[in-house]
Amino acid sequence: MALVSAKEMIEKAHAGHYAVGAFNINNMEWTKAILLAAEEAKSPVMLGVSEGAGKYMCGFKNVVAMVKEIHDYLGITVPVALHLDHGSYEGAKACIEAGFTSVMFDGSHYAFEENLEKSKEMIELAHSKGISIECEVGGIGGEEDGVTSMGELADPAECATIANLGVDFLAAGIGNIHGKYPADWAGLNFDRLGEIQESTNGKPLVLHGGSGIPAEQVAKAISLGVSKINVNTELQLEFAAATRKYIEAGKDLEGKGYDPRKLLKPGADAIQAKVVAMMEQFGSAGKA
Repeated sequence: MALVSAKEMIEKAHAGHYAVGAFNINNMEWTKAILLAAEEAKSPVMLGVSEGAGKYMCGFKNVVAMVKEIHDYLGITVPVALHLDHGSYEGAKACIEAGFTSVMFDGSHYAFEENLEKSKEMIELAHSKGISIECEVGGIGGEEDGVTSMGELADPAECATIANLGVDFLAAGIGNIHGKYPADWAGLNFDRLGEIQESTNGKPLVLHGGSGIPAEQVAKAISLGVSKINVNTELQLEFAAATRKYIEAGKDLEGKGYDPRKLLKPGADAIQAKVVAMMEQFGSAGKA
């Protein structure tokens, strides 16, 4: 089964009141672990790639080639979309050219008129190639690839304007942030989420900064129209904790425990287990 646009899987999730996880990949181990988790959970999945991770993995074309090869080698049968996360104007164009099946154009840091103009151009370009596209209104708190935001709440009227351009799914700031959530975090703004869902006539919405949000808030967000949840930090923490445990137990000093295939295995296994658990939590398990 080839990589697919995310449009159909997200629309099915929206109609079925569950969410598809968009799990960021950083290397071969991440890609393999997330794909194996999706196959195990029989869940559709989106592999997210930030522009920084794209550079780390030696360019978008290399990412596409690696993901396709791993996907085919593992015999993955569930729907998989390869998605650019928080793409710049140039980055989104480059990923469309490189063979991604879904892109996000994040114009939220521009003045709204410029965001609207660039979003319109990107939506037309992506759709001309059969690629799904996500745009953003408002800010997601924290920092991602050099773009910093305090987490401004999205304006429902602006969301409606972007939604009417034909975007496939929309990221809207509702108090969510990237990275670890601080102890004094106020939580998601469900009133604003409800207003955005109403103003966009039921457009599938995206929850960025999905790591560390309490399960009951995630469930409520899904019930109010969130159909895609982005996860990155949580998997990094799982990988780091499992690797630390392996090293601290001295496993790398036993036999050939220093072999990278052995050294990285506990972390990769931890990612796979966490992704399966999150797919069950989001309700996408068994929906492939």
